[in-house]
Amino acid sequence: MAHSMANGTPTMETEESFEIQIMNDDTPPLNAIHGAVHSGSSSPVVGQTSLRSGSSQPTPPTSFLPGTLTQTTANVPPASSTVPLNSPGSPSQNGSSDSKLVRTPQSKIDTIKQWSISTYKCTRQIISERLGKTSRTIDPELESQIESLRETQRKYAAILRLARALTSHFYHVVQTQHALGDVFADLAQKSPELQEEFLYNADTQRNLTKNGETLLGALNFFVSTVSTLCNKTMEDTLLTIKQYETARIEYDAYRTDLELLIQAPGAEPSLGGKLDDAQKNFAVHKERFEQLRQDVAIKLKFLEENKVKVMHKQLLLFHNAVSAYFSGNQQALEATLKQFNIKLKAPNCGSPSWIEQ
Repeated sequence: MAHSMANGTPTMETEESFEIQIMNDDTPPLNAIHGAVHSGSSSPVVGQTSLRSGSSQPTPPTSFLPGTLTQTTANVPPASSTVPLNSPGSPSQNGSSDSKLVRTPQSKIDTIKQWSISTYKCTRQIISERLGKTSRTIDPELESQIESLRETQRKYAAILRLARALTSHFYHVVQTQHALGDVFADLAQKSPELQEEFLYNADTQRNLTKNGETLLGALNFFVSTVSTLCNKTMEDTLLTIKQYETARIEYDAYRTDLELLIQAPGAEPSLGGKLDDAQKNFAVHKERFEQLRQDVAIKLKFLEENKVKVMHKQLLLFHNAVSAYFSGNQQALEATLKQFNIKLKAPNCGSPSWIEQ
């Protein structure tokens, strides 16, 4: 032993004998292994060392780090481990999720492809129509109603702009009259020789201010109603009209493709499949086009009826309120506001709370 440890370095024979000694110390008795095999339980292994004899179950390999007595054992499960055959990562259980992950990009690609084809066809149809190389589907009656609606919206927008300007200017007039009345009342207290004249003018300006605030309530109601009619009701119908015009372009584009395929010679073998696809696409866009055309016709009808009712009421309100104010008929002005259920806000009244609303 002293000879083998010369110079402080272990020899090969010393390492082999040391390893054999550790194996003999860690190996369990044969009767214990025999009992474990018959009982189905795992054999007691000390230090997680491997049996280099003919055992029934392989154990994890053991390695020794050079220069140390530390053992490193791989985390390999024994043969009797209860690992399920269908693990969470097996294809049999994740087949549906994997197919979803595959189908999602594919569906996006198909959507982009269909959008690109439709955009190309519609762009080509628009250019061909402007150049006069193809025909377009026209409903003369519906087109005239659509153009009339657009012209009506432009005129109502002009009425709305002028009514807002009138309301703004008149608001400043009322504020000026109110300030002038306060000045007259103050001077009446400071000028005894002109007190009566100042009081007359102060009362007059206060009455004008009160009537002006009443007229402002009527004007604001008129502006609000016309704004709703012009910017919401008409705009909703015009949005449906835009959808109808887009559907009309798509319908004409696919109709043109179908006509070209029908007129083309049938020598190509793939012409039959293309013709079937073109007929299906044409039928889909035709149905959508006809449905939107029907929706536009219905909305135009109801819009016309609603416009007549609303404007009849608002024009009557505007006429009665303006006439009563400038004629000095305060009772008629107040009666007009009661007739149309218009409530005036107090001069220094803030916005109502959410409970009052």
